[in-house]
Amino acid sequence: MRAFFVFLFALTLTAPTFSAANAEEPDLIFRKSTVFKLLTPDHTLATYGIDDPAVEGVACHYTVPEKGGIGGLFNVVEELSDVSLACRQVGPITFKEKFEQGDEVFRQRRSLIFKKMRIVRGCDAKRNVLVYLVYSDKIVEGSPKNSTSTVPIMPWGNSPAPKCGDWLED
Repeated sequence: MRAFFVFLFALTLTAPTFSAANAEEPDLIFRKSTVFKLLTPDHTLATYGIDDPAVEGVACHYTVPEKGGIGGLFNVVEELSDVSLACRQVGPITFKEKFEQGDEVFRQRRSLIFKKMRIVRGCDAKRNVLVYLVYSDKIVEGSPKNSTSTVPIMPWGNSPAPKCGDWLED
């Protein structure tokens, strides 16, 4: 009986938390196998696409390793912290709301309990560039592995380029 309550407690810790940062699931673009497994899923590299929930006209793509095997089959393995990131302007940029430096754009669980991958946004007001950073963190010890992508805010058609600095919260 005690094991059952420990299991329920672990589930409550791992349940996804919903917020603007993960309101939508990422779009799977494709997976590429990196290690063949005969009877269980292969290890893969998976590329996903997301839209910035607060900045219309920006799309990001990230690639993460996903473990296969028995642990991957049951989603109980801790995934690696290696993530690559590329963000681009895909239309006229429109800010939906003010934001703080380092606001979370997206997060995803990377282990059963403690590890999360996060994509955060900042603004280089001097250069009028949005800066996106992806990294992994843990409750006890995070990872220094990270990737950065920048999106220069350019005019689109007849629309002038907005200034990201005007949308920063003080």
